[in-house]
Amino acid sequence: MSAIDAAQHAWRAEGGGEDAARRCLAFLDRIGIATGRLDEGEAQLLDGLSIIGGRLLIDPAVPVWPGDLLHEAGHIAVAAPEDRARLGPVSADAADEMATIAWSYAAACACGLPLEQLFHEGGYRGDAIMLRKAFASGSHIGAPMLGFFGLCDPDRQPGDHPFPAMKRWLR
Repeated sequence: MSAIDAAQHAWRAEGGGEDAARRCLAFLDRIGIATGRLDEGEAQLLDGLSIIGGRLLIDPAVPVWPGDLLHEAGHIAVAAPEDRARLGPVSADAADEMATIAWSYAAACACGLPLEQLFHEGGYRGDAIMLRKAFASGSHIGAPMLGFFGLCDPDRQPGDHPFPAMKRWLR
């Protein structure tokens, strides 16, 4: 499904570089989130990334934080199934953004991506340190939304899939 070869793209070294990107791309492919090449002139939400037609597109010439792959894929994953194929440039509301942050943390755990590479200094509108501290301390911002969507067991409820374990990755 993935049209992306990590070796042919630019990745931020401080974000884990090509190795982290390869793990993230393989994960996205495994769970059914399509990736592809972002062509010159297409709109970019973040430098080097865009969501168009429910696919995560990556500009091969722009150095991208591998953790941003997971965050942007989270927008696709938490979208209602009937909206996913039409999803493109995302203007998330607060609830969607919180669910996306929680989803990206669970995905980072699955990919072996450290908090510092997911919640990096280059993003999150200055809240990267706060997010790292919150998730490291067990305060899982947005996780209740994932439980509401049926992606994991609801917060503080017994079950086989307590956050960050997921029942499924796509809403």
